[in-house]
Amino acid sequence: MYGSYKLSNLNISVRDLRVWVEKDGLYRYRRKLGSAEVEKIFLNDHDVILNPVEPVNLPRSITNYLFIQFSKPIFVEPVSSAEVYLTFPIEIGVFVAKGYDLEDVDVFSFVKPKYALYGEPRGGVIARFWQSDVFSKPPNADFLEKGIMKLKIYNLSGLWVEVNKVVFDVYAMKIYYSSNVVSSIAEMKIHSRKVAETSFIDEPMFEGMKKAIELYVARRIPILSTKFTMEWGL
Repeated sequence: MYGSYKLSNLNISVRDLRVWVEKDGLYRYRRKLGSAEVEKIFLNDHDVILNPVEPVNLPRSITNYLFIQFSKPIFVEPVSSAEVYLTFPIEIGVFVAKGYDLEDVDVFSFVKPKYALYGEPRGGVIARFWQSDVFSKPPNADFLEKGIMKLKIYNLSGLWVEVNKVVFDVYAMKIYYSSNVVSSIAEMKIHSRKVAETSFIDEPMFEGMKKAIELYVARRIPILSTKFTMEWGL
């Protein structure tokens, strides 16, 4: 489903999703997913791109933080590094393109969004919430619902640290996709039992993957920071 199309030829049916265009002198983009329906009108034919985007846009723009809760805690030994694999939720963006000019026209998801507070009520942040198992190798994942995240963990402290969660600023999230896999690579630098710094790495997890259009780039939103400091516990 991910990839490039001509608006005039757009006709996708997957599970309970249908995306299509009706032509009556105008180009009527229509999307139906469950009971939700969207219609947009275009005057001319255009290139259309569908790809996974940063999962913080539904049901509306609430936050730019992603909070992944581990199903079970992991323990990281002092002054060490390790790699684990997680999953993350997928939202799908629809973009129209003319040359290098991109405009996002629709975002939808097969996954119902949940949000939670990370930190204290006064100083914490609202974040998109997701619970994930922890894996030693890339898991099988439904590429329309879940992406695979490789998390590189660096314990810079001289202490054993228990890690239960990871929180990211997704302004800097780099997503790659293929015909059956969506992925992202991130790192977590632990400074103490309560403080860590997280960021994303701009590289594909597997060969042959294509980089997804970043929604914040398409919207021309300036990125103020590419890192997030977790200071309310791990």
